Amino acid sequence: MKNRLGQMLIGLLFGVCCWATQGLQAAEIQHSFFVAGPDFTGIVGEDGKPKWDSGRAGARDGWVLPGGNVLIAWGDVVREFTPEKEVVFEYKLNPANKEIGTVQRLANGHTLITELGKKPRLLEVGSNGKIVVEVALQPETDNAHMQTRMARKLESGNYLVPHLLAFKVKEYTPDGKVVSEFPTDMEALGGRAAKNWPFTAIRLENGNTLVCLTNGNKVVEMDAKGNVVWKVSNADLPGDPIDDACGGQRLANGNTVITAYHAKKGVKLLEVTPEKKIVWTFEGPYRAHHFQILTTNGKALEGAPLR
Repeated sequence: MKNRLGQMLIGLLFGVCCWATQGLQAAEIQHSFFVAGPDFTGIVGEDGKPKWDSGRAGARDGWVLPGGNVLIAWGDVVREFTPEKEVVFEYKLNPANKEIGTVQRLANGHTLITELGKKPRLLEVGSNGKIVVEVALQPETDNAHMQTRMARKLESGNYLVPHLLAFKVKEYTPDGKVVSEFPTDMEALGGRAAKNWPFTAIRLENGNTLVCLTNGNKVVEMDAKGNVVWKVSNADLPGDPIDDACGGQRLANGNTVITAYHAKKGVKLLEVTPEKKIVWTFEGPYRAHHFQILTTNGKALEGAPLR
């Protein structure tokens, strides 16, 4: 009797342990995020439903700022909104140019903006809407729409700027000098035929640079010399989920979130581990030109997002 009872107890404990393990394995990652895209511009909750709507789709870039305001760039204007949608900052496209491509709030309170067109330039705009810094860009093309996208300011004070049709990510000093270049048309990545247009370039904490290569449908991490030290593409993933890798974000856990901008059905965002395993996807109706992961399973992301 005692042996039978002991066997039953061991079996029960084993079953509970298996159930708990299965529960942990089945636990799903859920993210809320800001999305700038052709269908919707605003905040999507972890349930995949809109939580805040800017009222205008088609944004190029944007952020939820630490204080809760939302900073958004459309092709013709940059605006900062309170959660109640009051506009507290605005910069309109200079008529000499054709479109805006970038927005980033800087540590000094300025707003980084890029303009594309006859006078491609990078701007730092003060809180009063006045231009404080202007840097002439060298995109190597007159095709305004393809000159540049997600420029970012570095801690050094320089700027990291992807130039699509030049197949280069260039690092500029504040006086407009190019001090380094990362080519993306190398033969190892398929050459120019692969259309590895650099769209988003992110300087990582380890000094490497993460580059999203739009029509090349891949994301690469390069060291300081431009050598590819990590790469993910559809060749690594089931179902070819990357369909125009415009935007990206490196999470604190080392995972990388990538857009599938052209995808009208199925996966719009995907998260991959360093080992190239997909651990999260968003398959809702909103395509992402760029995005910002805000929470994971109810917990806000810590630190400045690398995107």
